[in-house]
Amino acid sequence: MASAEAALDEIGELEDLLSVYRGDSAVSRLNRQAAEAPVRVNYRLYELLKQAAQLTWQTDGAFDVATGAMVKAWGFLRGPKRVPSETERREAFARSGMRHVVFDDEAISVHYAVPGLEINLGSIGKGYGIDQALKRMMADFGTDCVLIQGGRSSVRAVGSPADDGRGWLLGIQDPLSPDRQLGTVYLKDRALATSSAVNQFFEAQGHRYGHLIDPRTGWPADGLASVTVLAPDAATADALSTALFIMGLDKAAAFCQNHPEIAALLVPNRNGDDGQDARPRVVTFNLPPEDVRLMPGNDLPGS
Repeated sequence: MASAEAALDEIGELEDLLSVYRGDSAVSRLNRQAAEAPVRVNYRLYELLKQAAQLTWQTDGAFDVATGAMVKAWGFLRGPKRVPSETERREAFARSGMRHVVFDDEAISVHYAVPGLEINLGSIGKGYGIDQALKRMMADFGTDCVLIQGGRSSVRAVGSPADDGRGWLLGIQDPLSPDRQLGTVYLKDRALATSSAVNQFFEAQGHRYGHLIDPRTGWPADGLASVTVLAPDAATADALSTALFIMGLDKAAAFCQNHPEIAALLVPNRNGDDGQDARPRVVTFNLPPEDVRLMPGNDLPGS
């Protein structure tokens, strides 16, 4: 199918721009050079970095792509995973943060104000790729009904299949029991993304450390088991699923209250005295009852 091939080509081109795992990618070159002098970058990379900076501001720093130094300090990029010393953590923290990234809109250039800063777009790049693939499918082929999925964590839907005007029916995985579903949601003309640390973690001295690091502290966030966000586009859904995970339940609730266009489904970590087969408690925000169905044993949708 020509439209699908075009979408895959678009995603492949963006991976060449955005992946930190490719030494010759645009973002890898930026990380090597931007502390020495401003670097003129591809317009799409620049567009994504500006969107990421805006999301950092909107989330009071809970989302931040300029935290590569902290990710490396914890060993979550290439390993080995470990708890950094307090000195290492503080040094990595000092080399992190969008507050150190300087944009020049006229020159389309980026400069890092501190040496050692690194940008990692893993928390938004996949969604951006989906958005751009959809944009190409709609522009070149007039696509008006499609579901695009990136791995198991990012989805964007347009239109409705068959005669169901509610949209595409998607299952939400139980983060604490992967063979179960928490429930289902209808997705139409918006995107969905899930963040969880149940699969990427390590244990040290009896404590479990997940890979989602709070940019404001330099420590992994651990208050929630998973966060699923529905947003107008996939890049925003990706970023906000990470941000709300890091914020925790109370601040995530406040964020959703102030942003009615954002819906969320949160699973708090199970208490230590819960039974092995206990179903997780689920909290939802801005999800109308007709769009979500939770499996028996979970809380009814909240407001």
